[in-house]
Amino acid sequence: RFDQPANALSFANRRRLEMARALATDPKLLLLDEPAAGMNPREKLEISDIIRQIRDQGGYTILVIEHDMKLVAGISDRVIALDYGRKIAEGTYQDVANDPGVIEAYLGRRHQEKKESHADPA
Repeated sequence: RFDQPANALSFANRRRLEMARALATDPKLLLLDEPAAGMNPREKLEISDIIRQIRDQGGYTILVIEHDMKLVAGISDRVIALDYGRKIAEGTYQDVANDPGVIEAYLGRRHQEKKESHADPA
């Protein structure tokens, strides 16, 4: 595929090329805006692996803006949740995913009430 022009590459390969171009500048911070958007499940797994390799082997700090929570859970050391541009939670993926404010902001109050009604009584 090295002999193909960028516009002849598949969507997923164009995203990989974009990341490679960004890395060629040796950035201190790599910003990825929805890197898995428009990808099928296999491509999402591949892009997750690439992001982890960049982080772990390249030593880069990576800021990812992403709505695919499965992908976020698989690549993130720290997560920040925003609601209308305001930070509402920060911590590990599990901490943020279980935060009542995040649940209310993203899933609504009824989801939170349903979750609480199914919780084990201690």
